[in-house]
Amino acid sequence: MIDLTVRLRESPEAGEHEFRLVADAGRPAAESTLPDPAAALAAVERYGEDIFFPKPGPPKLCTQQYGGPQVAVVTGTFHGRAVEAVFTRTDGCEISRWKTMAPLLGNAAGASGAT
Repeated sequence: MIDLTVRLRESPEAGEHEFRLVADAGRPAAESTLPDPAAALAAVERYGEDIFFPKPGPPKLCTQQYGGPQVAVVTGTFHGRAVEAVFTRTDGCEISRWKTMAPLLGNAAGASGAT
């Protein structure tokens, strides 16, 4: 069972957009409000474990590039485990995380959850 809420803010001054992904037995449920819940579910199933519950490892070197002011907060449950993850676009590592979960968060420019 997956039940995730995404709260997306395009910029600090912008209003918040809220989307939800609900899935059971590998299928998005009717309660899902993302533009493409099937694509979001596929990304979450493929990358969710590593993105939501990263294992400790050596420090990463991240490129110092700025991808934009977007911030997404993902909360809920992923296969019975509590999720609370923050996504930004403040450096190369964060941009990469965002792109990996773009079907859940929105395209590379944020785009209010659109893919």
